[in-house]
Amino acid sequence: CTEADLVAHSGPCAQGDFLHTLNVTDIKTAWGEQQALLGKSELAVVDGLRHIESHLPFPLKGIDSDNGSEFINHHLWAFCRKRPPRKKIQFTRSREYKKDDNAHIEQKNGDQVRKLIGYDRYDTERARLAMNDLYADIRVFNNLFLPSMTLKTKIRKGSRLIRRYDAPRTPFQRVQECPEADPIKVKELLALLQSSNPFELT
Repeated sequence: CTEADLVAHSGPCAQGDFLHTLNVTDIKTAWGEQQALLGKSELAVVDGLRHIESHLPFPLKGIDSDNGSEFINHHLWAFCRKRPPRKKIQFTRSREYKKDDNAHIEQKNGDQVRKLIGYDRYDTERARLAMNDLYADIRVFNNLFLPSMTLKTKIRKGSRLIRRYDAPRTPFQRVQECPEADPIKVKELLALLQSSNPFELT
């Protein structure tokens, strides 16, 4: 299942159309994808999700979002449900005013979008194209080279909360272990891993 959110690039003024980053992260593998959109219309979000789905190395089976109208609408419902039976996407949403329901994507918003793009306003098609060029490189660096830990267990002992994590691995290493991963895309990503230089990407 993936979590999805929009990050606004409005700067100090939220009037008119400006860029948003559609940020999607897979909970199991920590695989992340970003796509810059001009505005946040229902159709723009669905187009962004289509683009992201085409780049995922595994089937998109679930989307969990917040309660914004850019997600809670007929277009996204149709995108998820009007498919062949085995390709339907489960769509869920968080509770109102409960950001912890989408904790994974909220963390990625800061680590993978805000630290990179900042808080300035971007509102042109040229900026959108440039941002997506940047995200194409970030996709390779974060997913193929950047290891992370995922939470395995969480146990409460009295007032203490004990968390256990797995060994640090890259999202791609987790994807390689996933039986549902697309073998053709995995082979392409392996070739990309071998031909890419993480220092140049940085």
